[in-house]
Amino acid sequence: TTTTTTTTSPYPRTFYRRQLPSNTCISFSSPEGRTVFASAMANGGVYSFFPLIEQLQTQPEPAYCGLTTLVIVLNALAVDPRRSWKGPWRWYEESMLNCCVDLEEVKTKGVTIGTVACLAKCQGLAVDAVYGSNSTVAEFRRVVKRTCTAPSATTTQPTSFLVVSYTRKVIGQTGSGHFSPIGAYDEASDHVLILDTARFKYGPHWVSLPLMFEALLPIDPATGKSRGYMVLGYDGSEG
Repeated sequence: TTTTTTTTSPYPRTFYRRQLPSNTCISFSSPEGRTVFASAMANGGVYSFFPLIEQLQTQPEPAYCGLTTLVIVLNALAVDPRRSWKGPWRWYEESMLNCCVDLEEVKTKGVTIGTVACLAKCQGLAVDAVYGSNSTVAEFRRVVKRTCTAPSATTTQPTSFLVVSYTRKVIGQTGSGHFSPIGAYDEASDHVLILDTARFKYGPHWVSLPLMFEALLPIDPATGKSRGYMVLGYDGSEG
């Protein structure tokens, strides 16, 4: 006989992933998504992709998108946390981001763009944070190109990455505010690649840049200000 063990969830309803809205998002692994990626590769728009994809991870808490996004960026920039992770190894994880905010509070309330900026500065990163309401789609496109497109004939690794704080509903997804890194840009289709940290919900996907910008404009109820984007950089100096 076979014994089946079931676990009871404290929630009346549980979910296994979500389908991406086909009218606004292109799954990275779909045939169309691969075609867009090939175009981005051909046009030099994947400069930030490889360091970020090496460190991409799933947020360990439903409200940890901001923290996990920062951990991905810190590890992709090869920032040494100067403290142990496990055994003799030094490596960033979310529990190390314990300045600026109570991590237990983050589990229920998440973080704002200002808090992520504060956390990044605590770890030695240069931060250029911009609220969507203070920017334009043209300026956002320039920042995307600057962070995602490789300088001519460069063989160096990126020293900065672009992070977005956006409202999911604008791009047709369930949920509200979210953080994720931008992994690539395809100039031909004017699409950006969102490396979604909530991979239990949505995998990486392409979204048109103008729509991505629109998702930066809604007001964050926690701050009374719009959401936005930030460039997080590190020059490798000890500080």
